[in-house]
Amino acid sequence: MSETDLIIIGAGPAGLAAARMAADCGLAVLLLDEQRAAGGQIYRNVDGVSDAEAAVLGKDYLSGRKLTSALAHPKIQHFHHAVVWQVSGDCRVSYSIDGNGTTVAGRALLIATGAVERPMPIPGWTLPGVMTAGAAQILLKQSGVAAANAVLAGSGPLLYLVASQLCRAGQPPRALVETQGPRDLAGALRHGAGALRGWKYPLKGLGLLAELRRAGVERHTGARDIRIEGNDRTEVLTFKTRSGFKRIDCRTVLLHHGVVPNTQITRSVEIEHRWDVGQSCFVPARDDWGRTSLERVFVAGDGGGIGGAEAAALKGRLSALAAACDLGYLEASAKDEAARPIRRALAKEMAARPFIDMAYPPYREALIPGDGTIICRCEEIDAAEIRRCVSLGCEGPNQTKAYCRAGMGACQGRYCGLTVTNILSDELGRSPDEVGYYRIRAPLKPVTLGELAAMHEDKTEGIQT
Repeated sequence: MSETDLIIIGAGPAGLAAARMAADCGLAVLLLDEQRAAGGQIYRNVDGVSDAEAAVLGKDYLSGRKLTSALAHPKIQHFHHAVVWQVSGDCRVSYSIDGNGTTVAGRALLIATGAVERPMPIPGWTLPGVMTAGAAQILLKQSGVAAANAVLAGSGPLLYLVASQLCRAGQPPRALVETQGPRDLAGALRHGAGALRGWKYPLKGLGLLAELRRAGVERHTGARDIRIEGNDRTEVLTFKTRSGFKRIDCRTVLLHHGVVPNTQITRSVEIEHRWDVGQSCFVPARDDWGRTSLERVFVAGDGGGIGGAEAAALKGRLSALAAACDLGYLEASAKDEAARPIRRALAKEMAARPFIDMAYPPYREALIPGDGTIICRCEEIDAAEIRRCVSLGCEGPNQTKAYCRAGMGACQGRYCGLTVTNILSDELGRSPDEVGYYRIRAPLKPVTLGELAAMHEDKTEGIQT
């Protein structure tokens, strides 16, 4: 079995920044990423876009090139198309590249798998023509394809960014249908001081809204009872506001109401998790260096709590410093000294987060959907079936697998897990922490018997130790 100092899973902002910081401290780093190029979701294809595409995506997107260029270091090995399918708490990672499986052991492990879009199950969300706003952005970044005549529905700053990018691409959306309302903004004002300290994010949001007004994009706020209707595909989106019932004919709907940490790997190694009330999701428990309940296993970036790309990079650097100290490459005093400016920058980056979280809460009707709404798309289980499980004695998500197969599909609960927990929590009158989450087991991604049979030691050559 090959060995290295630090294994990093994920080449987004946190993984990229951590890889360079660790390498500069002298650690041999193996960076594993499933994508075809470094950058993660936020900086997807950042080194491959044309100038015209870059103008559509914006200058913040291009800042990712500083991180990807930093991979040019003799201590860093970056393997793309690396599908991680098993991780153990003793820092061993099994993965496949082009159908060839191998296992590598690290002296330390950093999980930097970022975030996933929060599922938004509403009536009609499984119809053809419905996708997430993040998926539409991937089409723009990866293929230069802009969704035409789309309606964006949900809440969160990403809606403004994607809508503005569609405008720049020559495909302005038909409308924004937002679920947050004046009460949410009023409640967020208690965190106004933090918003002022992190002024660049509110200012950026105001700039995007101004851009959308100039483009003539229709905007509705305080929407409720959102439904997507159609026979064989999306045909119309309906909703209600204080001014009455609304109907918009459309062929494409982009849904979004926030992002949540991707906890599949952290769950699989049984790291302790807790429910974050402010962000309405589970996050892995960790200290301010990213250390978890497992020795020499770290979590950095949005996979440990949502903070955005720049905060993720800063958290990655802090975890790299801690790993370097733990492995004897850095004295504790040098670690603390190097961390001081990073922590100051991180505090500023995170200052506006409480304001953003309260101003753009997730859509409650999608957190706890009504009967008839599909929850588990893989097994076609609706909310009524989840509630029926409770009436039969089900007390947690793992039991729903036995009662109705929710969470047993190909996604292994990635898209239904939080919703199942929320429904059970509501029905049982217990907190999400008490209800819990799915137990995640390997393989985390599909792996063939041929890959397992062909595995042998020293498959990965040239890893420095």
